[in-house]
Amino acid sequence: MTVMDEHTLPERDVWSEWLLHGRDGGDPDYAHALRALVERYVERVLAGAALQPGETVADVGAGEGLLALRALELTGGDLHVWLTDLSEPMLRHARQLIEARRFTPRCRFLCAPAERLVGIAAGSLDAVTTRSVLAYVTDKTAALREFHRVLRPGGRISLGEPVFQDEAVAAQAMRTVIESSAPEAVSPLLRLMHRWKASQFPDTDAAIRASAIVNYSERDLVRFAQDAGFVDVHLELHIDTLPSIVRSWEVFINTSPHPLAPPLRAIMAEQFNPSERDLFERSMRPVIEDPRAVNIERMAYLTARTPRA
Repeated sequence: MTVMDEHTLPERDVWSEWLLHGRDGGDPDYAHALRALVERYVERVLAGAALQPGETVADVGAGEGLLALRALELTGGDLHVWLTDLSEPMLRHARQLIEARRFTPRCRFLCAPAERLVGIAAGSLDAVTTRSVLAYVTDKTAALREFHRVLRPGGRISLGEPVFQDEAVAAQAMRTVIESSAPEAVSPLLRLMHRWKASQFPDTDAAIRASAIVNYSERDLVRFAQDAGFVDVHLELHIDTLPSIVRSWEVFINTSPHPLAPPLRAIMAEQFNPSERDLFERSMRPVIEDPRAVNIERMAYLTARTPRA
């Protein structure tokens, strides 16, 4: 069953565009490496959810449905799953994957935002899970209150959310250096680095406060959960330095860190002149393609439950 709430859909579906076409830059090797990374996040979220056969769970912001599929696998298909997403194209894609695995009778599909799960009855779920969903929700407490509403007494949440705040802080720091220095003292490369980063993350106090993806920290997630009425809140911040899965310059410029950010190729085409593009590539390409390159991943994993009756 698919429930639609068309008034919530954005005019342009950036979510399906990024997940299905832009996230991997069209590179199969990178897509494979990225899938392995995402699967690691999925396993961690499901470990926190502690799902049991026969339970009912909502995979909120299901995207491709990877979390729902893995949950069904782990319980031998003995699970009732709501897959919800803001994107109708993503729900259709997830449904195709579910059908291919013959899990459709166990699943329902809801097109709705995380803070308005229309069609899911109050107190009807044992668990709610998310992976990289609350990061894009403006009113995170409202979404958590909605999770609380649909959960039974003692129901659980297990959330895995990226923490992007440091990216905005870095962009803002570059802006501060540029604006506080004499023009001749600022290197051309720093100006280009700032132009790139500020196109993908906000770089002023006002813009940071207004941005759902960077205006919170892991500590704020704990407060949001408490404000929504959850108890036994537990959060683990995982900061991992991992070998970079980006192996080529082409992949690097054709991908972006989140659905709302343009890829570097578009930034260079629109904001760099030819000589600036040449300088940027000559400076950055050896760094990106260095086999010793690492990437820093920041993920917050939060578990909590509703009060027992």
